[in-house]
Amino acid sequence: MQTTVSTRFKLFLAFSTGIVTTLNAQETENKTWKIRGNGEFYYQTDFNNPKANTRPVFVYNHNRNNEVNLNLGLLRVNYEREHLRANLGVAVGTYMNANYSSESGGFKNIYEANVGFKLSKEYALWLDVGILPSHIGFESAIAGDNYALTRSMMAENSPYFETGAKLSYRTSSGKWEMAILVLNGWQRIQRVEGNTTPAIGHQLSYRPNEKVLLNSSSFIGNDMPDEQRKMRYFHDLYGQFQLMDKFALQVGFDIGMQQREKGSEHYAVWYTPIIIAKYAPTERMNVAVRGEYYMDKEEVVISTETANGFQTFGVSLNIDYRVLPNLLWRLEVKKLKSKDAVFLMRDGGLNEDITGVVTSVSISF
Repeated sequence: MQTTVSTRFKLFLAFSTGIVTTLNAQETENKTWKIRGNGEFYYQTDFNNPKANTRPVFVYNHNRNNEVNLNLGLLRVNYEREHLRANLGVAVGTYMNANYSSESGGFKNIYEANVGFKLSKEYALWLDVGILPSHIGFESAIAGDNYALTRSMMAENSPYFETGAKLSYRTSSGKWEMAILVLNGWQRIQRVEGNTTPAIGHQLSYRPNEKVLLNSSSFIGNDMPDEQRKMRYFHDLYGQFQLMDKFALQVGFDIGMQQREKGSEHYAVWYTPIIIAKYAPTERMNVAVRGEYYMDKEEVVISTETANGFQTFGVSLNIDYRVLPNLLWRLEVKKLKSKDAVFLMRDGGLNEDITGVVTSVSISF
């Protein structure tokens, strides 16, 4: 008998809760095990008022229109000792449905599942293997981790998760952190059938002080069967700056190139710059403004089947209010303008512009 996704999730929740309750009773002083959870509910409306309830294909978070829904319901169990760490997270929601659609079976609900080993007693040298958070980008799928409610086009169209092995090292000062990775592909749990080529990546982070973070990440690999092999080279660069107590800034630039044909010396290029400014007028309130642009003329990542491909500007205004320490309400107005008509209208036609409003309530524990 096959077990449904909802049944698997309930069983895991009950099992995890039982484990954590027992461990808390036995290890009140040694915080070895932790259980955490996040839930984000949202309502999204599109002023183009399309009949379809699904957002454009390049949107993976908050991708349902004119309905109240769950973006991400996540339960995570963490284990950590001096030389060993492990993470297991299971999740449901429209984010999981959209972002894990190519995965099979129970993998569709695995947010993360990894174990790490410290390879040196003296140095912070770790080897982590399994399903890992992506080493690319500064936005995650978890509400409250990001300056804005919705994710940028940059984040939506680069990996949120990855599967493989990660060898990382952090200097004793904590200023430098570096990693090399061997992966199953571009946001994959299971490698594409017929693909025998692992991908590789790197990450280099520098924190000169508590107010500045600079990061460089890359991906090199083929995400197609061997007979269609097209090498992809991708680089992500971003910086985070706490300029004043109430004002912070994030800037980033991604660029990628992929072979047009197998064995070709000609490459299709896409890129995306972004800037997000956040202001905190009070301890409970944040205001964020985002400007972004995505250029994928040859439709490597985002397919539109139009003359100019996907070339789109975006602006958004976001307001957050923390009702309680673990309860966050958010509101965002967002506008995208594309070079070609790519956004669906009520009558079934297409428009160059799209404007929408999204609101969400998220809880964490």
